[in-house]
Amino acid sequence: MSITIRVAEREDCPRLLELIHELALYEKAPQEVTVTIAEFEDAGFGENKVWKAFVAEDNSRIVGFALYYVRYSTWKGCRLYLEDFIVTEECRGKGVGKLLFETVIQEAKDKNYNGMVWQVLDWNEPAINFYNKYAADLEAGWLNASLSKEQILK
Repeated sequence: MSITIRVAEREDCPRLLELIHELALYEKAPQEVTVTIAEFEDAGFGENKVWKAFVAEDNSRIVGFALYYVRYSTWKGCRLYLEDFIVTEECRGKGVGKLLFETVIQEAKDKNYNGMVWQVLDWNEPAINFYNKYAADLEAGWLNASLSKEQILK
């Protein structure tokens, strides 16, 4: 493998959405991916950009990505929020995730953020083991809450 890490470009969005579907399937929630390619592209490359991403390429094929945005914590200030982090199944265990994750950590350093946060499912032992290598703090006791677009419109 010859892995290159670079900043994502608009043209990468269809492949990133494929990997998002792969991640959703792995996380046992494929029906939860409802974003359209147009919405996804606009959110990353439109007038009001909300996310940025790094992609990992092997021979010009995207095999992983890390998508993030800035989150503001009233307790901590600006923090990098890692929304999605995936390496396609056939490339796991080959150092691709390490390269991507360390690129995101460097981005947090370069932007002088007050930390980096993300979520991991409690049953995802490979991911938990990966994050433990970085001495990440895995917090218990928090429940995720959300409202769908339909709920907001009611």
